[in-house]
Amino acid sequence: MVASFWLYTVHLMQKNVIFGFLLFLFAVLPAGAKNTDIVNELAEHLKNANFREISRHFASTVEMIILSEEDIYSKAQAEIILKDFLSKHKPESAKVIHRLESNPSYRFAVIELKTENGHFRTTMSLNDTAGQFLITELRIEFQKE
Repeated sequence: MVASFWLYTVHLMQKNVIFGFLLFLFAVLPAGAKNTDIVNELAEHLKNANFREISRHFASTVEMIILSEEDIYSKAQAEIILKDFLSKHKPESAKVIHRLESNPSYRFAVIELKTENGHFRTTMSLNDTAGQFLITELRIEFQKE
């Protein structure tokens, strides 16, 4: 009788451990995966000159520094400026060379952009706004050799 009681108790404990572990995986993994993919996603859009997809991640105002032009633009203006840049400098590749993800509400990325007209260093600052990372600053400058 005592032996069967202990076997039953161990069996219940094993079920609770497995259930707890599965609950942890479903709760934690989706949130982490969403936040870490944004930098790679933006680099891929940059490589494909997909200014529309990049602009979907713009905040309502974006500080842009593109070559010698610097200003704060509305989301719509920033999209037009990025479209103009990418039409003049057709991308060949984009590679993430540095990222900062230690702050849960902030992301920073440095992307090396190679185009037909030269190599550029692209930096993006993103802030978490209502659970979505939005670009608040975009800088594109000539790569220093």
